[in-house]
Amino acid sequence: MTNTAPVVIVGGGPAGMVAGLLLARAGVAVTVLEKHADFFRDFRGDTVHPSTLDLFDDIGLLGALLALPHAAIDTMTLDLLGQRYTIATLKHLPVAAPFIAMMPQWDLLDFIAREGRKYPTFDLRMSTEATGLRHDPAGRVDGVTLASGDTLPARLVIAADGRRSVLRDAARLPLDDLGAPMDVLWFRVPMPADLDMTEVPLGTIDKGGMVVAIPRGDYWQCAQIIEKGGFAAVEARGIAAFRETIVAIAPGLAAGVDAIASFDDVKLLSVALDRLTRWWQPGLLAIGDAAHAMSPVGGVGINLAVQDAVAAANVLAAPLAAGADPDPLLAQVQDRRWKPTTRMQALQRFAHQRVVEPMLRGEIDHVPLAIRLLDHIPPLRRIPGRILGLGFGRQHVQSPLAKDFS
Repeated sequence: MTNTAPVVIVGGGPAGMVAGLLLARAGVAVTVLEKHADFFRDFRGDTVHPSTLDLFDDIGLLGALLALPHAAIDTMTLDLLGQRYTIATLKHLPVAAPFIAMMPQWDLLDFIAREGRKYPTFDLRMSTEATGLRHDPAGRVDGVTLASGDTLPARLVIAADGRRSVLRDAARLPLDDLGAPMDVLWFRVPMPADLDMTEVPLGTIDKGGMVVAIPRGDYWQCAQIIEKGGFAAVEARGIAAFRETIVAIAPGLAAGVDAIASFDDVKLLSVALDRLTRWWQPGLLAIGDAAHAMSPVGGVGINLAVQDAVAAANVLAAPLAAGADPDPLLAQVQDRRWKPTTRMQALQRFAHQRVVEPMLRGEIDHVPLAIRLLDHIPPLRRIPGRILGLGFGRQHVQSPLAKDFS
């Protein structure tokens, strides 16, 4: 290991970018590798939860972040079997921004990149794909191999390259696949200029299935939940039948649904729910989806990934800045994040079993008692609101700001 090599973070998603920002802020040389030329991915999550917003408040960036276009949602509603139910509120949360900011992820990532570039130790390399790991003679990870054929030495490699992580596969880290009963089809539906966006709920469930509609100004970013591996059957029925199904579930989308001209306008997200049982080996640490792929249930994946990044910086930033060996500290990151991750995944599995699987079988024929109680007893809505908004094991930024930058 050489202290002159940077920390190399593979993956420019929320986990990788936040980790890079916090490490650079502490004076650690860090290189973030993003294989794409930009952050513009239409089918990434848009939900920035209160726990994540609070982290930006910790470092004085919340106001600047919220100056970007976004929609603030502090009450969760659901249309179920033709009736609307209010099931959660975030208004009571003890944070600076007690709401979910619905913000395109590319705006969030561009914002972090701009802030990161203010620090001389932050190096973001776009269009740079890592394809594997490099090892020293003792077997320790000491860099990455690139698609260009070059290698990049690293003091520490952080794998933040998503649920299909190339690096975790290369490291043969042990993976526990928890299974997921569903996949997601993503598509856009234009929003008429004269329509109140609240007329279309964030989520709609009936016997025909489930549709999520995320407002993005002049269009909805929509998702249909389908049976795992069921996309071929959806395609076989044709695009007209697909549009009809969407309108049958969410009638408010009818005015714009013809914009889905073909299945070229529909993208498949293969849902995974899994976790590494060990997130590290000497010279390597996995965080975010590379350590634990989350279900879309609750939209919490981004926020768990960012909490991982903050935990990693809290544990590693000061020692790295002081020139210490990071290897003895890597297990501490997993220790901090293991229980919050497994608890949230347990809740997601419960939702899969009690809501998603019956819905996919067409067996939703009544409104569960829990939904009716939440709708009729407003104080109860604080419980799911706290879980969704803050999660478990919430982190605060404790990594230092280098004296040269203060």
